[in-house]
Amino acid sequence: MSLLYLRSRPIVAFNPTNAEHRKWYQEFMQKRTWGYCPVRFMAESLTTDLVSHINSLMLDWYVKEEFKNGRKVKAKTTTKPKSKPKGTPRTVRPRQSVQAKTS
Repeated sequence: MSLLYLRSRPIVAFNPTNAEHRKWYQEFMQKRTWGYCPVRFMAESLTTDLVSHINSLMLDWYVKEEFKNGRKVKAKTTTKPKSKPKGTPRTVRPRQSVQAKTS
C-alpha cells in the first residue's frame, strides 16, 4: 500500500446536521483552504463543485430548521414597557385668538 494512501484524510459526505461538518465548513470559509480540515468532503453530483454542493445542502437544512412542522419558530424578543408620564400632564398652550370683526 502507498504511504500517501495511509496518511490521506478520510473521504466523507457532507452532512449539515453534523456540527463538526458545519464547523469545518466555517473554517474553510474563513481561511479559504481545506488544508486544516481533518476529512475530505465529496460532492455527490458531478455537475456542481464542492462549495456549491455544500451551500445548497446548508441552505436546505437551515430552511427546514427555521420552518419546522410548517410553522415558523418564534424568536425570543424583548419589549420595552411603555413609560407613564410623571408629574402633571402636559397641556397645549392656548393659541392667540384672532379678534373677529363684528359688523
